[in-house]
Amino acid sequence: MSRSLCLVLLLFIPLGLCLNQEGRYLQQLKLGFDDPDGFFSDWDDAVADYTPCHWSGVTCSEQGSGFVEAVDLSNANVAGPFPTVLCRLAGLKFLSMYNNSINGTLSDDLATCRSLVYLNLAQNLLTGALPESLSQLPELRYLDLTGNNFSGDIPVSFGLFRKLEAISLVDNLIDGMIPAELGNISTLKQLNLSYNPFSPGQIPPELGNLTDLEVLWLTDCNLIGPIPDSLSRLGKLVDLDLAINKLTGPVPSSIAELSNVVQIELYNNSLIGELPVVGWSKMTALRLIDISMNLFTGTVPEELCSLQLESLHLYENELGGKFPEIISNSSNLYELRLFGNRFSGSLPKDLGKNSPLVWVDVSNNLFSGEIPASLCKNGALEELLMIHNSFSGEVPATFSKCLSLTRVRLGYNKFSGEVPLGFWGLPQVTLLELVENSFTGVIEKSIAGAGNLSTLNIANNNFSGELPDEIGFLDNLIEFSGSNNRFSGSLPASIVNLEQLTKLDLRNNGFYGQIPAAIDSLKKLNELNLANNKFSGSIPDKIGELSVLNYLDLSGNQFSGKIPAGLQNLRLNQLNLSSNALTGDIPPVYAKKIYINSFLGNPGLCGDIEGLCDVKNVTKSVGYVWLLRSIFVLTGSVLILGAGWFCFQYRNFKNSKESIDKSKWTLMSFHKLSFSEYEILGALDEDNVIGSGASGKVYKVVLSNGDAVAVKKLWGGSKKGENEDLENGLGSSPVVDNGFEAEVETLGRIRHKNIVRLWCCCSTKTCKLLVYEYMPNGSLGDLLHSTKSGLLDWPIRYKIAVDASEGLAYLHHDCVPAIVHRDVKSNNILLDGDFGARVADFGVAKVVDGNKKGGGDSMSVIAGSCGYIAPEYAYTLRVNEKSDIYSFGVVILELVTGKRPVDPEYGEKDLVKWVCTTLDQKGVDSVFDPKLDSCFKEEICKVLNIGLLCTCPLPINRPSMRRVVKMLQEIGSLNPTKFATKDGKLTPYYYDDLSDHGNVA
Repeated sequence: MSRSLCLVLLLFIPLGLCLNQEGRYLQQLKLGFDDPDGFFSDWDDAVADYTPCHWSGVTCSEQGSGFVEAVDLSNANVAGPFPTVLCRLAGLKFLSMYNNSINGTLSDDLATCRSLVYLNLAQNLLTGALPESLSQLPELRYLDLTGNNFSGDIPVSFGLFRKLEAISLVDNLIDGMIPAELGNISTLKQLNLSYNPFSPGQIPPELGNLTDLEVLWLTDCNLIGPIPDSLSRLGKLVDLDLAINKLTGPVPSSIAELSNVVQIELYNNSLIGELPVVGWSKMTALRLIDISMNLFTGTVPEELCSLQLESLHLYENELGGKFPEIISNSSNLYELRLFGNRFSGSLPKDLGKNSPLVWVDVSNNLFSGEIPASLCKNGALEELLMIHNSFSGEVPATFSKCLSLTRVRLGYNKFSGEVPLGFWGLPQVTLLELVENSFTGVIEKSIAGAGNLSTLNIANNNFSGELPDEIGFLDNLIEFSGSNNRFSGSLPASIVNLEQLTKLDLRNNGFYGQIPAAIDSLKKLNELNLANNKFSGSIPDKIGELSVLNYLDLSGNQFSGKIPAGLQNLRLNQLNLSSNALTGDIPPVYAKKIYINSFLGNPGLCGDIEGLCDVKNVTKSVGYVWLLRSIFVLTGSVLILGAGWFCFQYRNFKNSKESIDKSKWTLMSFHKLSFSEYEILGALDEDNVIGSGASGKVYKVVLSNGDAVAVKKLWGGSKKGENEDLENGLGSSPVVDNGFEAEVETLGRIRHKNIVRLWCCCSTKTCKLLVYEYMPNGSLGDLLHSTKSGLLDWPIRYKIAVDASEGLAYLHHDCVPAIVHRDVKSNNILLDGDFGARVADFGVAKVVDGNKKGGGDSMSVIAGSCGYIAPEYAYTLRVNEKSDIYSFGVVILELVTGKRPVDPEYGEKDLVKWVCTTLDQKGVDSVFDPKLDSCFKEEICKVLNIGLLCTCPLPINRPSMRRVVKMLQEIGSLNPTKFATKDGKLTPYYYDDLSDHGNVA
């Protein structure tokens, strides 16, 4: 009876009481985490065997004892502090929390996980110092703390690890020295400290004691000095990466002792001297070597090229001489990049015969001779880049069958002969550049097969004949440059089918006939240059419907008739209709002295431009001459009598208002104007000044039609002592002398709803004016950091962030070449009456070439504003899009916090560091602007996340501007986002917008 009663009672005992102690520990972990995706949904009490062994991410020992051996929370999207309760699991050997939002610091309690063998906390939000006690874990073999925000030194105690085989501290904020004590970890096989802002220091020679080491990655660790000979003792080393440092001296000959090494990366250092001539033959395992972007001289050793290499990067050094023929024997060679050296002679004649070449770049050298016909023998060649050499001869006929080619650049050489028939129609080619050679023959009809071709540049050759109709089949063609050839015939009617075309340059040929009437089909055409041909007939009025056209040159032809009125609809930066047979009046928009050279050589043209019309029309009779003389005498008398009165009045006028000689001003417009320059000039008095700074003054001018414009009047030179921003975001330009040209060049050719509109510019020799659309709500910075900041609720701030990001994305991704603003800040974001945002002040903007060494253009001085300047820009003076992204991230942090980018309350920190510190110490609520409604907390957290991503210390970890736009838009959409927030804790947005170090010409 008692047994039956006990059994009945047992049925009513809650199952949770049956869960063993280890299960309860794991439930404590669960309670400490935010779990938006429900990873822990099956971590409950309903277990059949009293253990948590069947829970997600939990693995128990095979003996059936129920002891937890492994906890894997990788990619679980959970957030919270590190759960030290895990160390109560006595048998825990494996712990991975990779790619979550584990925050806070690591405490010394982690040392109580005595059984731990594998610990992966990579890609989280951990901060503070690395715990010294980690080395007390007696069984630890694998330690990965990559992608966190650890700072300070690597503890000297790390040299005490007993069994550690792999350690990765990549992409943190560790700023001490690399400790020599790491050389004491005799068991170590992998050491990866890359991408940390270490203090400048040498590679510790003690690392040569790690005789079991297989991987040594010290990329971008601020290393200086020579490569120590001691590394030659790393006999088991497979992968050596010392790239992106400041290493000096030669490559030690002892490197040849690394007989097992497969890959060597030394690119982007300051290494000098000649490469070791002998010893390479010992390195039989070597397959990939990159010593590019250094200062190496001399020739390339034969022994190095005799190895079975797969990838050889020697670009941007000072190497010279003839390249070794023996490289042709490398049966696995798929990549050869030699550009930017002084190599001479011919390329190895059998190059590619025995190897599956994919990428070949030998640009910018002194090579001569013919292209090796065997380059594409194995049918894998994708990129062939040979520009700026002295190659000669013809394109090998075998290239007609190289169907794998995607990019071909043979420009600026001495090639001749006809291009092989099939070469014109390679199906995968996107870029075909044959510019500046001596090619002859015609463009073959086979070009119809080049369905992916986007850029065709065959300028400056001797091509002849007519353009085939098949040219109109290239649906993806964006640029076609065929200038300075011997083409003839009329333009094929099919050319109007090229709807993606942005540039058509056929100047200096022998084309004749008329421009196709349906030219308006080319809606994306930005540049049309048909100068110096034999075109005739009238200029189609439909050219005026090409809304984005800003470069039109039809000079040196036989066009007749009137200038079509439709041209007035265009916003042209350059117009040239000179040397034709045009007649009639010049359209009023172009009847200005600035355009006089655009119409010269058209005897039948006349307009109200001084010096254009033939004065013989005015002096046909002696009576007219007599009448003119009488008028001059009378006028002279009046002028003499009035001179004294004028001088008296002028003296009084000068005391009351700045005088302006309106007749000497030149106006260049970029949009259709409803006002004249005289309306602007007449309103530039002190009563209308709304801002003043280092580059000049800004005036608000109310026009006669009631509209308003903002006028920036640049100083003749820099005014010392005035460095404050100009009101309304038309701020100061650090380089005043170049600011006008930069602003006109940039804003004059771009169009976007979130870029401030430049109506026109007016200039004399001593003064320059820029006329913009007026933004009634001024600049974001002025409004956000004033007593009026209450006007900016969260929906408005979010809208401003989206608008500004779209404007910057247009500059980075849609402008060709890309434009970097270089001074992104809240004072350069203007707000219209509805708080729509426009990016403004392009006085220091730069066009950038993404293929340049170092990933950007070098600047002579830093441009930008304190608190917004990306850290790498400040010490490298190299500018690219990532610099703007950092600055925009600071703007986002301003919108979220309501604080300035620099402020005394931060001490020596700036806003970025203040936000990171405050998040760690006080939580997310402490960084929000108290003026913001807490009901928007979730959205604000997500936007804050984006700001933190944009301000990552390493440029490579910042998302592209296009990605930023997408992330911001996702927040405001109804679709699920990739963010999750709960109780103010953040989950980062991970992205794949990364690029390698390759620098391809």
